[in-house]
Amino acid sequence: MNNLKTTSKQRLTVTFGIIAFILLIPAIAMQFTKEVDWNLFDFVVMGMLLSLTGLAIELVARKVTSTKWRLIITGAIVLLLLLTWAELAVGLFGTPFAGS
Repeated sequence: MNNLKTTSKQRLTVTFGIIAFILLIPAIAMQFTKEVDWNLFDFVVMGMLLSLTGLAIELVARKVTSTKWRLIITGAIVLLLLLTWAELAVGLFGTPFAGS
C-alpha cells in the first residue's frame, strides 16, 4: 500500500508539473509578442481548468479498472476541457458563460 501512495504522489507531481509548463507557454509568449495578452485572471482560470482536469483524470486512473473505460472517460474529460476552453476563449457557442 505504501508503494501505491508513492506512485500516486509522483503522478500528482508530474500532473502539476505539466500544468505549470502549459501555463508557462503564454507567460513566455507574452514577453515576445503583443498577440498574447493574458492577465492574472486568465492564468487563474486556466490553472483551475487544467487542475480540475488533471485531478479528474487522476481519479479515473485510480478508480476505473478497465483500460477501455479509462480511455473513454479520460477522452470525455479532455473533450469537456477543450470545449470549455474554446467557449471561454472565443465564445464558440455564444453562451453568457463566455461573457457575450
